[in-house]
Amino acid sequence: MTLHETIRHIGDQALSASRKMVNFSPRKKNAILNAMADALDQQRDLLKEANAQDLAQAMGSGLSAAMLDRLTLTDARIDNMIKGIREVSLLPDPVGKKIWKRTRPNGLVIEKKRVPLGVVAIIYESRPNVTADAAVLCIKTSNAVILRGGKEAIHSNLAIARALQEGGMAAGMPKHAVQIVETVDREAVRELVQMDDRVDVVIPRGGESLIRAVVENARVPVLKHYKGVCHVFVDATADLNKALAIVENAKCQRPGVCNAMETLLVHQAVAASFLPMLAELAARRKVELRGCKATRAFLPACKPATEEDWTTEYLDLILSVRTVKDLKAAIGHINTYSSHHSDAIVTSDPRSAKKFLKEVDSAAVYVNASTRFTDGGEFGMGAEMGISTDKLHARGPMGLEELTSYKYVVTGNGQIRS
Repeated sequence: MTLHETIRHIGDQALSASRKMVNFSPRKKNAILNAMADALDQQRDLLKEANAQDLAQAMGSGLSAAMLDRLTLTDARIDNMIKGIREVSLLPDPVGKKIWKRTRPNGLVIEKKRVPLGVVAIIYESRPNVTADAAVLCIKTSNAVILRGGKEAIHSNLAIARALQEGGMAAGMPKHAVQIVETVDREAVRELVQMDDRVDVVIPRGGESLIRAVVENARVPVLKHYKGVCHVFVDATADLNKALAIVENAKCQRPGVCNAMETLLVHQAVAASFLPMLAELAARRKVELRGCKATRAFLPACKPATEEDWTTEYLDLILSVRTVKDLKAAIGHINTYSSHHSDAIVTSDPRSAKKFLKEVDSAAVYVNASTRFTDGGEFGMGAEMGISTDKLHARGPMGLEELTSYKYVVTGNGQIRS
């Protein structure tokens, strides 16, 4: 078969599987998920062997430290995949949930109910755990899923998908409810995202270039975020020790992810006290600072920040720092340069917090907490499908409900419209 025929065949199989999935009870789906988790646990040595192949190739091709971190499958990360699957199995099933019900004056009963999307295509890079996250969330919501990972993780993704398929089918999952595109040919992505007669939604997870390529080629609706330029603003009334801990976590805990802080804003009233604390932290954690003119007055060793820095997602131990006049200036900076992903204020003033929450136009806004919490698992959704900065259908972490649509169920007794 040609590549075009192969992808369309995968789409046909997914469509058929999705129509079987709609009849599965929550208990049946949860049994499938737990069998998937068992299979991952039983095959962890195979997963690590496959991942070692990918890591060896990635090191040889000069992949950055941040990308290598995303790619690596440790026992702890396999444990987290398994734990995430079991947590999803315990979550309420949104499929069939009644959103509202009303009876019209003519006696018609109208219900709005959650239903599966149908066939979901996931296109992603680097992180092998996405293979499991995507599959289990789709199965829980009675969707079929087509997975297409990056070439740098091909062996890991195939091994994970194989384990999920074997475990799931042993518990009664339709054979093609979880499929993975095995070719690394980029043309496969274009074929997949143009298959609007078989695929209902595409969710890209990866770098900005991947996501833009998907959007530019897609005929299928796309749920996405382009990048994560996340901010923390240290307000005039902030507890500076608390602020420093939040800044360290937001920047350093895992710098190569989309909810890591890329720009720090500091109120001028606390700059003289807080910026030297930041410099000590940066030296200890090996963070490169790039500051505005006002910031560099306090930290002369800091590199000058350019206009481009304010819109850059570093995904590395680099931090842009701007000293601002007040809360209004901080909000103005965020709404101008933010990617509308996740932004935080550290403050002791409830009025400042309220203003920040109301006026910052981002998918997740925080008071006195790290932006690193923007995550489906941390939000109690189980594993997430991704994070959306769109405003239609889904925004922020996409969990189970975001993988459903709805239908109107109308019951009558012979009513006709006059």
